[in-house]
Amino acid sequence: MAEIRPPLPVKLFLGMLTSLPDMVAPAEERLARLFGSVDARSEPFPFDATHYYDETMGRPLYRYFLSFSELVNPAAIADAKIKTNALESDFSKRCPRVARPINLDPGYLEQSKIVLASAKNFSHRILVSGGIYAEVTLRFQAGEWRSFPWTFPDYKTEQYRSFFSSLRARYRLQLRTMGFQIRAR
Repeated sequence: MAEIRPPLPVKLFLGMLTSLPDMVAPAEERLARLFGSVDARSEPFPFDATHYYDETMGRPLYRYFLSFSELVNPAAIADAKIKTNALESDFSKRCPRVARPINLDPGYLEQSKIVLASAKNFSHRILVSGGIYAEVTLRFQAGEWRSFPWTFPDYKTEQYRSFFSSLRARYRLQLRTMGFQIRAR
């Protein structure tokens, strides 16, 4: 029988999607109040692999990633999604320029995978808590991020994988600093 052990803490990150660049700073400020200080930011990545959000969010769309300093329990992903949904709703009420001014997608990174939260169920998603599902979107194997058939097209890009590789290095350093034994991989 396998011994039950507490999970290693994980690196919480957030993908912000918007066509309104002036939404990024206020969203980051509110997110920092919810999740703690931001320790990494991506450059804005063009979001052009799909037109799914065009009608409600406008064009052109850009994805921004943020990560937070404090490592968290992986189970915190459900609460993070509930909080970001409420924040999205608040921004929608305050910004009449588009129906959905910002999309906030929390996820976490650990050494071997990237997990995203969703309020939508699907065959590859597992219920985490309170109507929030999670999916493994990328896996780290043989020194690189690899996708699955369900991985969103933008998460397959070299830009995203490069950002997540730097975030993984930061995360591994944090684990070492906390006294966890990390194998070279």
